[in-house]
Amino acid sequence: MMENDEGMPTGHDMAGPPLTPRAGIWDKMMRAAMLDVRLYEEVEADTEGTSEALKVVIIASVLGGIGMGGEILSEQGRNAFLKYLLLGSLSTLMAWLGWAYLTYVIGARIFPGPQTQATYGELLRTIGFAASPGVIQLFGVITPLRWPAFLVAGIWSLIAMVIAVRQALDLTTSRAIGTCLIGWVIQAIFLVFFLVLFQ
Repeated sequence: MMENDEGMPTGHDMAGPPLTPRAGIWDKMMRAAMLDVRLYEEVEADTEGTSEALKVVIIASVLGGIGMGGEILSEQGRNAFLKYLLLGSLSTLMAWLGWAYLTYVIGARIFPGPQTQATYGELLRTIGFAASPGVIQLFGVITPLRWPAFLVAGIWSLIAMVIAVRQALDLTTSRAIGTCLIGWVIQAIFLVFFLVLFQ
């Protein structure tokens, strides 16, 4: 088993139990949220697991939308809430696709590590499962817990993201943090431009 500069097993050389059909998506999401390194290695190697990663993103997005949209439901009605939920889910999916691509370009093409070997699909899967902590945003339906739940979910998901990127790209933790930070800044610039353009 090979290790990176920080003594962490690298993705392509790490031995572990293969992903089994019996492992349900909720079990995988729990392991991803618990920052289980082997889970990220498994979904990276599972070439048929992209649809599951998509489901994770949708689940986290919808639960987050419910957590944030309770006030819209009570004040503006069901139609406004459903529109908010749909647009929020679509924007989350676009952000997932864009974030994975940015991370792939930055981490695998511009600043790769000495052992980096990755595909866009591997980043889609690992980053998708890194969204698992977002399910706690559902607690946002309780008004006093709304912002604490979203803050904790954001920080937790960011930590999971760093682990996902580190394992998928076989980077050191510091390189993975740098890759995520650069991608976040670029995505934030595009988001601000989009918001200004469409007011």
